[in-house]
Amino acid sequence: MAGEPQADCLFCKIVAGDVPATVVRETETTVAFRDINPQAPSHVLVIPRAHYPDAASLAEAEPEIAADVLREAGAVAAQEKVADGGYRVVFNTGSGAGQTVFHAHAHVLGGRGLNWPPG
Repeated sequence: MAGEPQADCLFCKIVAGDVPATVVRETETTVAFRDINPQAPSHVLVIPRAHYPDAASLAEAEPEIAADVLREAGAVAAQEKVADGGYRVVFNTGSGAGQTVFHAHAHVLGGRGLNWPPG
């Protein structure tokens, strides 16, 4: 069921504390932790504690929590000291876009030039 923890979801296991992660911020509704395969000097994932398979389903079901994820992305950028130099927030949706964990999450990337288009 959407919103409920999924037994086979890596990010649900991180939220529960069953899988270790380098957590950099936590709120009542979100957890932010370092990506294990960083694509920039600062690469942090911000996830909702509730399980939704992607950002669109999260936004449709719980827009307040989707806003919390975006607000925390900005807070992470400030904490990581990449906000002034520019940073990118990315939501991959679907395997064709590179999503490998089907739990909504934002990538916060910064600390280097981020060219356009990405990919």
